Amino acid sequence: MARRALSVTVATFTATAALLVSGCGGGDGDSSPDDIKGAESGAGSPSASASVSAAAGAPDVSVPSDVKLVFDFDAPSDANSAAALTNAENYIRALIHGMAQQDPEDPAYKYYSEGLAAQYAKSQIQTMVKGGWTVNGTDEYYNAEATTLSNKNIVVTFCRNQAEFYGKEVKTGKILRTEESLASYEKYTLLMNPPSASSKTWKAMVIEVAGKSEECKAA
Repeated sequence: MARRALSVTVATFTATAALLVSGCGGGDGDSSPDDIKGAESGAGSPSASASVSAAAGAPDVSVPSDVKLVFDFDAPSDANSAAALTNAENYIRALIHGMAQQDPEDPAYKYYSEGLAAQYAKSQIQTMVKGGWTVNGTDEYYNAEATTLSNKNIVVTFCRNQAEFYGKEVKTGKILRTEESLASYEKYTLLMNPPSASSKTWKAMVIEVAGKSEECKAA
């Protein structure tokens, strides 16, 4: 029961980033499978999701007590890079929050994303809802980097280890455990758009998720 993802290829990601640099909009992504652990393959010190303090006006991104999100990120010295990385983290929190809430129209991911990244989040949540699954366990993110582009957009990359992050059947509460494998490791790349007159927060515009990442397993 693999969940479907609006996972953007490297070529699409690069082309969309180029369009954004020149002031144009994004395009459509290609659908491809993206595994979540248990649904048949899912600044500074590590932080658990329950301790997140949202900025004024920001939506709730909390998750159930049986879900732990760990972000082992070092805060960049550059303020813009730090802000972009923080909201890339918030985007992931919002995505998992939407899965837990079983709401494809959840306002949290819409607050932290738009364009292809918002489409990706919605499709992930829709697939979980359709499959009758929610989430359970510990989801780890690490090895984050932030690179500023010429137009002030920032590309954020990080690794994911979902070896102990599982699907859970909503109706029965059964946890769908699977064994750790290369599929447990993924590499994320997000194009973050800076605040504007209409949006006062950094938002994810494009997302690429590379599965079975040898780089992230070795990190």
